[in-house]
Amino acid sequence: MTTRADQKRESRARILEVASRSLREQGLTGAAIAAVMQEAGLTHGAFYSHFANKDQLAQDAFHYALDTGQPRWFENGKQDDESWSTRLNRLAASYLSPKHRDDRANGCAIATLVSEVATATDTFKQAYGERVETTLRAICDDEDPIDDGRLEDAIVFLALCVGGLNLSRTIDDPRRSSQILAACRRGIDRLTGNRQQ
Repeated sequence: MTTRADQKRESRARILEVASRSLREQGLTGAAIAAVMQEAGLTHGAFYSHFANKDQLAQDAFHYALDTGQPRWFENGKQDDESWSTRLNRLAASYLSPKHRDDRANGCAIATLVSEVATATDTFKQAYGERVETTLRAICDDEDPIDDGRLEDAIVFLALCVGGLNLSRTIDDPRRSSQILAACRRGIDRLTGNRQQ
């Protein structure tokens, strides 16, 4: 038997699924309460039994997007004892791909929102910054402590991924757009080329 608490959890999950997809497609404006609730099949009034305000919805949808998307990215094709260079190239091949570029609804929320965060609320900026930090740690395979050289590589890697993906999405010419993705992947390959693995 489904309890009221179960129904509330299911409704909240449905809201977050819709909001996270909208956030990745449309940016922070995609977290509009009325549109999200309508697409989730719920009334506008039910929103406040799940979230305090639109900012909380945006933050929770952002976390949901990363919590559901990043594990697939980090684990897809992972091999035991892969070198640092192999790890970065594997992650880049998935991130800097035409498939990721074209699938905004399931893409990286860090990339989608990067240009909006500077003008977002302080609480959203803090949440975004914290997730960038956890992403850098995950790129380094959650090493503790993180090697300074690897952390610097991870920062450059993330900047190339986010910047390359966003730039490729602004170009109408598919050939040039794919060229940008490929150039960024080659840049990542060179990033660790001279470092001893």
